[in-house]
Amino acid sequence: MKLTDIADNAGSRKKRMRVGRGIGSGKGKTSGRGGKGQTARSGVRIKGFEGGQMPLHRRLPKRGFHNIFRLDFAEVNLDRLQAAIDAKTLDAKAVINAEALVKARVLRRAKDGVRLLGRGEIKAKLNIEVHGASKSAIEAIEKAGGSVKILAPKNDEGEAA
Repeated sequence: MKLTDIADNAGSRKKRMRVGRGIGSGKGKTSGRGGKGQTARSGVRIKGFEGGQMPLHRRLPKRGFHNIFRLDFAEVNLDRLQAAIDAKTLDAKAVINAEALVKARVLRRAKDGVRLLGRGEIKAKLNIEVHGASKSAIEAIEKAGGSVKILAPKNDEGEAA
């Protein structure tokens, strides 16, 4: 094999079609946009338009609401904590909080706080500070000899209220 033999795969690079350059090009005159009217123009807004009839998305009733004050917690399960302790990325003797979990890559980001869930089992004695925990998670940690401290939820400035 020589350097001169190296080439792209067939069809991997394709020149863009130049439209509006004469009838011989196959994309002349209307440039593939069909006839006249709204869709032949730039800046078309016709999705959902039904010729003046009330569109379906406006005929259907509205349901539910979006709570703007809802907190989005990062969830972590006990088996994920135990795996991080076994892998020695998380120190079981230190206080485990949101920053420690992010640093150990158990979580990608802390969001509005951390909520501890009870899937799996924990063997290590842990001292955990989280913004929420399920009853089963608290029981499992206290059974292993650890403690769970529930922090106040974060306010708008990002600090505990």
